[in-house]
Amino acid sequence: MANRALIKKLDRVFSQYIRLRDSHKGVFTCCSCGQLKPYEQADCGHFINRRWMALRYDERNCHAQCRSCNRFDEGNQVGYTRFMLKRYGEDTVDLLESMKVPYKWTDGELELLIKEYKYKVKELKHDHTN
Repeated sequence: MANRALIKKLDRVFSQYIRLRDSHKGVFTCCSCGQLKPYEQADCGHFINRRWMALRYDERNCHAQCRSCNRFDEGNQVGYTRFMLKRYGEDTVDLLESMKVPYKWTDGELELLIKEYKYKVKELKHDHTN
């Protein structure tokens, strides 16, 4: 599978993982606006734009975000920043900012991450049904 196809596959499973991780009993709280919404309305929002490949699959950089904030409010960066500072603190936010460097994932790395996140999704689905 070509690198681009692997990235697309990983994007899907990673997004599902983040949305499941951040939801409870079928609902989630948007990291940017704080609204409680049904799981089906969750996106995997990236604090630092996913074009920065080194951060695209960093779990600290990604959280359940409502579609309104993610798609129509350019990620509601003010709200997202408040959330990040409260959740992780300034040091982690600074660390993530410093990781905005070019990076190219190898096919092997992508394949390993796909396996890892498929497993994590399976575990979370199991936990959510119990």
